[in-house]
Amino acid sequence: MRADLLVEEIDGLDEALAAVDSFDRVLVTGLLRPRPAQAAALAEFADALAGSPLAARVAEAAGKAASGAAGEEHFTALAAARAALLGSAHDALSARAAEATGRTTGTVTAPTSEPGAPVNLLVAARSWLCDLARCGWQGIDHEVVSGAARIVSAMLDDPEHRRLAALLDGFAAELAASCPGASLERVPVRRWADLWTRAMLLTLPGAADAPETVPVTGRLLPLGVDLQEHATAVQAQVHAVFEPADGSTPYLVRASVSAPKPDSVVGAGLWQLLRPHLSLLAAVGEGRAMELTGMPVTAAGDLIWSDAHARPGEPADSFATARVALPAATGRASAPLDRHPTAVAVPVFLDGYAAAAEEDGSVAFTLAGGVLKAEVDRIPAAGPLTPEAVLASGACIGLLRWDAGEFRLQPLAVETLVRKKAVAVHAGAWAGGTTDKAGIRAEKAATDAAAVLRERAGRLLRK
Repeated sequence: MRADLLVEEIDGLDEALAAVDSFDRVLVTGLLRPRPAQAAALAEFADALAGSPLAARVAEAAGKAASGAAGEEHFTALAAARAALLGSAHDALSARAAEATGRTTGTVTAPTSEPGAPVNLLVAARSWLCDLARCGWQGIDHEVVSGAARIVSAMLDDPEHRRLAALLDGFAAELAASCPGASLERVPVRRWADLWTRAMLLTLPGAADAPETVPVTGRLLPLGVDLQEHATAVQAQVHAVFEPADGSTPYLVRASVSAPKPDSVVGAGLWQLLRPHLSLLAAVGEGRAMELTGMPVTAAGDLIWSDAHARPGEPADSFATARVALPAATGRASAPLDRHPTAVAVPVFLDGYAAAAEEDGSVAFTLAGGVLKAEVDRIPAAGPLTPEAVLASGACIGLLRWDAGEFRLQPLAVETLVRKKAVAVHAGAWAGGTTDKAGIRAEKAATDAAAVLRERAGRLLRK
């Protein structure tokens, strides 16, 4: 991998992100009674779109917002413009990552079907989001935030709306925990603007439709697991190389599973929540490939996992896969609504580096072409991989991400020497179960916690 390319400046990236920041600052104080500073920020935001197909609509929307007369169509146009700018940043970063890894990337086009008629629930959700934009993050109170409750409750009954319902529910919960906004010492400006933008776009008819898929048959070679934990939810995303049975070019794919979680289930206990929904986790823990037959996959490389289309295969070492199969695999472009700098996650393999500890606690890999920081704070507690193992490693499988204005590496697995023998340590080693003492203790604690919660839930239902 050419690490030197990862530190070179990308034309237009800083300007695009600066324009996004201008709009995000507007949402902090809200657009009910815009001030001159907000009008100037909106004008700067519109100027960044001047050469795009959205130019006229964004200019009109920015003008209406600056005068305090913006309607739902204007807020929708502003959300679309913000997503377009972040999407262009995502594309530039993905192109640079592809150049650095020497990997080609496919394309994903937006759906061509005509959107259906507006749905009342979507209209209601959009109206609530527009009210948020008018009052701003510093103007939120419990009365404004509580407006999402009835919308979410109604949406949860319809599977087609659950994606937006989950987003609105989590967003409203964060806002409610921060009320009143006027007393906030620190506002998560980019995060809340991201959530607002995504929710606004998902209220458009057809935006949340399931992506088109095609059935594929072949061998799946896992590389590693990215475990993401929230206070009330957990997700595991398995990154892998798929080798089609017809002998065509292998390509990168992902398989994801999510589950709600109580606060008391942490560490290795998280796998108990995820295993029943994704047999692939057992294969990852055992170091096996999976044989797929007719498994649905999207153009973006996301497997719509079904155990009916998969069976365990032969043993497959992930580091052998990274050394042999990964360099020949092509990438997959992100789906239109997923184009965001934080969504950049490119599987890479590094070896021959020198690892050194930084003063801030991070680990830096010195390569032939430069230095790449390893994000050891992303390593989950639900596995044996530790920052110390990363520091002592000589080879690493990870995800190339972009964070805090630079490319960084999220380790998924490392290879280190133990008694002069190469040993692999994986973040997802406990995904299918473990004989590790620490893992066993965490699993038992999670089992006990789950049993207590089930007993309490049953008692409440009986009452």
